[in-house]
Amino acid sequence: MKSIDRAFQTAASQFTSPDVPSHFPITNVSRRRFMQTSGGLVLGLQLGSLMAATGTGAAFEPNAFVQISADGSITILAKHLEMGQGVYTGLATLIAEELDADWRHVRAEGAPADTKLYQNTGWGIQGTGGSSSIANSYEQMRKAGATARAMLVSAAAAKWNVAPESITITKSVVHHAASRRAAGFGELAAAAATQPVPTDVKLKSPKDFKLVGNPTLPRLDSPTKTDGTAMFTQDMKLPGMLVAVPLHPVRFGATVKTVNAVKAKAIPGVVAVVQFAGTPRSFAGVAVLATNTWAARQGRNALEVEWDETHAYKKGSPEILAQYRAALKKPGMIAKKVGNVDTALVKPAILIEADYEVPFLAHAAMEPLNCLVQLGETTCEIWNGEQFQTIDQGSVAKFLNLPAEKIKINQLYAGGSFGRRANPHSDYLLEAVSIAKSAREQGVRVPVKMVWMREDDTRGGYYRPINVHRARLALDAQGRLSAWHVRMAGQSIMEGSAFAGVIKDGIDPTSVEGQADLPYNIPNLQVELYTPQDVGVPIQWFRSVGHTHSAFSSEGLMDEAAIAAGKDPLAFRLSMLTSHPRHSGVLQLAARQAGWSKPLAPGAKGERRGRGLAVHESFNTFVAQVAEITVKANGTFKVDRIVCAVDCGVAVNPDVIKAQMEGGIGFGLAAALHGAITLKDGVVEQSNFHDYQVLRINEMPKIEVFIVTSTEKSTGVGEPGVPPVAPAVVNAIFSAMGKRLRTLPIGNQLTQKA
Repeated sequence: MKSIDRAFQTAASQFTSPDVPSHFPITNVSRRRFMQTSGGLVLGLQLGSLMAATGTGAAFEPNAFVQISADGSITILAKHLEMGQGVYTGLATLIAEELDADWRHVRAEGAPADTKLYQNTGWGIQGTGGSSSIANSYEQMRKAGATARAMLVSAAAAKWNVAPESITITKSVVHHAASRRAAGFGELAAAAATQPVPTDVKLKSPKDFKLVGNPTLPRLDSPTKTDGTAMFTQDMKLPGMLVAVPLHPVRFGATVKTVNAVKAKAIPGVVAVVQFAGTPRSFAGVAVLATNTWAARQGRNALEVEWDETHAYKKGSPEILAQYRAALKKPGMIAKKVGNVDTALVKPAILIEADYEVPFLAHAAMEPLNCLVQLGETTCEIWNGEQFQTIDQGSVAKFLNLPAEKIKINQLYAGGSFGRRANPHSDYLLEAVSIAKSAREQGVRVPVKMVWMREDDTRGGYYRPINVHRARLALDAQGRLSAWHVRMAGQSIMEGSAFAGVIKDGIDPTSVEGQADLPYNIPNLQVELYTPQDVGVPIQWFRSVGHTHSAFSSEGLMDEAAIAAGKDPLAFRLSMLTSHPRHSGVLQLAARQAGWSKPLAPGAKGERRGRGLAVHESFNTFVAQVAEITVKANGTFKVDRIVCAVDCGVAVNPDVIKAQMEGGIGFGLAAALHGAITLKDGVVEQSNFHDYQVLRINEMPKIEVFIVTSTEKSTGVGEPGVPPVAPAVVNAIFSAMGKRLRTLPIGNQLTQKA
């Protein structure tokens, strides 16, 4: 996503040293650690100059991403976090393809925090998000594999005294056909480490791909996640480790006034009670440290804490919505202007006026926030499902007043994130480090694993912000859309963070993305933004960022315009997408596969059926969806089927792409039907999955995913499946019921909806 990329590039200089380029090629990497076991040679690369290093290591490491051991096993170090989206498999596929590796011998593990080695080349810092992993790594990983391959070929050519051009590789075996000689990667690893590192390598033609684009390639993380050996933060244990469970105030901005820990300390297993510092937008609080999670939780529940709410935020969701609605009566800051909407809106043939509203949303990942910290006198080591390495490393270093290189962060699996672990203020990591620091000051000098309960996670803030969009659309006498005027109100995600530099003339681009860059050919268009400065609810990006709310309004409004014009919603959109063939392509593919031109099969007696569609671009990926619903006589409804078409350029892992579209649709449908964090007098009303409901298995529709065959650059798929879901469903509801729903969540009961 362009706005996210710009934001991270702007912030990169705050977290990286001046000698680190923001975009470096595969050959321009810094030092690699040297393996000190016996049996082989290791290759190291230095930043600025390439040099082979020999040693007594067991692995051949041609660059920062590939290790080949003497037994022929291939380890890929993934610079991006694996949180279920399949990035370990994707990155490894790119390397293994150019390496001509045997997929059975490939494994992946998380790379440590090291900006010089592992930065996101689109951002200038190390981190995962914005569906950027494959997009920024596509060429880099291929070059990594091709470099390793070239050195293995050189080693074999030297050993056999043959021309390198006469050598081929098939499934990790190096062949010389003329002499019928062959050697596995492991046999050549030591010799390969002595070869010169090529400064330029030739990449395969896509027509020769065997792994890239293979729909049957199994995911690398499936076996360990199946047998339970995959290491998440919650699985990590260190000798002497204590578990810390925090107690947070119920209102944002409150601080600790008094603490009575007598009852908490009486709980068996409780070792200490400490206070911890808050981040600029997050909690300060009290934590109970115990020998196990249960004891820590029981101790936390026994605490008696009086809170100072002098600066606490005390407004509720209704007051916030009222504030936004009132603000939208006046002009906002102009984010995009084409033509003159004021003139076009004077006495139009058809005028549409509508408000679209969405609530706060919690990320609600399966693994609540947690972090393991081992604090020394002058060092700090962290184990975490780490999404924002550079920023977290810098934040912790600043908090502890230590050099960044003294902060070691180990990357583990994360049980979901949806953006939450990429916190712009490093909130939960700083909380964990603050707890460990306070414990150390009390003489408790052991590793500390901070664990949030589900309720802490749900009430912990950093939500997708409330947004209200007020629209006026004009159509001419021929039913053509002549004016599009939208005012948007919502908190800025970037304001107050290291990425605030991306805000220009008061406009946070992540607030207006998806509206300010509409693909439709509309002669008069104006998008305005109101950004409140006094809403004290911590917010941050959510899966698909601003597109979560902009697609809901833009594609809902587009449907309203089509119906008002008396035109087919598909044909109406296509008529305005003549200069956007990729939008048009996925829209037509989804419609064709859904049978849009044919009437839906009728439902049972008393049932009504409907079909709706939506198309949206996010993170340079194009997705269209067609939703089919059935409304029963009692007003309840079920989403029966969603047909999805996606254009993400070269499809590296088709099965992963389909899985991400399916997961994104389920995630987006949960938000559309049920998702809402609400505040009353500043207190979050939801706590767990019973009142912040995720999608149930019986609500999951049949999903069909179709991938556009493309030679365009690969783009991400972790987030783009989410935005079209809500508008496709509400458009289907209108098709079935004639009721236009403009407020999320919609529930599954239509009888009370306007």
